Amino acid sequence: MIHSTDVAIIGAGPVGLFAVFECGMLGFRAHVIDTLDAIGGQCSALYPEKPIYDIPGYPRISGGDLVARLEEQAAPLRPVYHLGQRVETLERLEPAAAKDGRRFRLTTSKGTVIEAGAVIIAAGAGAFGPNRPPLAGIDAYEGQPEGGGVQYLVRRAEAYRDRSVVIAGGGDSAVDWALALHGIARQIFFVHRRDQFRAAPDNVAKLRALNGNGIEIVVPFQLAALEGDGAALQAVQVTSLDGAGRCLPADALLAFFGLKSDLGPIAGWGIELERHHLPVSPATCQTTAPGIFAIGDVAAYPGKLKLILTGFAEAAAAAHAIFPLLRDGQALHFEYSTTRGAPGI
Repeated sequence: MIHSTDVAIIGAGPVGLFAVFECGMLGFRAHVIDTLDAIGGQCSALYPEKPIYDIPGYPRISGGDLVARLEEQAAPLRPVYHLGQRVETLERLEPAAAKDGRRFRLTTSKGTVIEAGAVIIAAGAGAFGPNRPPLAGIDAYEGQPEGGGVQYLVRRAEAYRDRSVVIAGGGDSAVDWALALHGIARQIFFVHRRDQFRAAPDNVAKLRALNGNGIEIVVPFQLAALEGDGAALQAVQVTSLDGAGRCLPADALLAFFGLKSDLGPIAGWGIELERHHLPVSPATCQTTAPGIFAIGDVAAYPGKLKLILTGFAEAAAAAHAIFPLLRDGQALHFEYSTTRGAPGI
């Protein structure tokens, strides 16, 4: 089966979801493809419960709540989501094969085929995954229910209630979650290879103030091995730089060593790349390939600010630039939403 739509949006993060709405405001339907199994991108995968402070109109909103509001806003447009798959090929159709203005054919890793008149790439930094610590037998403890085993993100803090947790890393994610889980987890061991952290100074000060009170800072140590029966994690072994060892009782290991990102097949689609980003025209967000647009963190131009609100503005710019492409050069009569009302096509 070949799906047919006006716009194919690659990436279901906040910017991709808002692009659904902006395209809908102009009467366009959208299909959305994402490698993750749920919408929301990094907001859902990395910090669903952490507050965001720079979303207009929301003095404070969690990543999960922001995604829920964007999903609600997009729902009347009836977007079609293709989740848990990535776009492997993107080809431009020959004019004779481009029926009803469908200029592009996208094929995903699950064999889904989508033909669209325009493409918006809202893929953030590309497909991303965690930097895994090189521990023997770690595979057996990955993919377990949250609250146990080896985890690389926290979706629900409550899953760690009364658990013994080892947190490894020295950046913002590690420090932030140590603070957030304090009072929920029974015991937190905070492991880092040196007694200096890359996190916000105020939060580091809070972490140090809690040392000995539900949190133990274990420095300078690094992960050495996992102990368990292959089903349940029981302890994490750590070693210091001079060879001293400790065994930390643990129901769960939270490993925060950053993410590795990969543009994957995008790099082979004939679009100009610049340091793993897609250069675009700031006015239209069109890439060097006509009809293909990029918004959000993956888009690059002079003076670009990597903020969610910047991506929202880029979504609007791309949708308006797409209009004449899908309407045979017809001029767009711009209307504010206060005049037009909420879309529902």
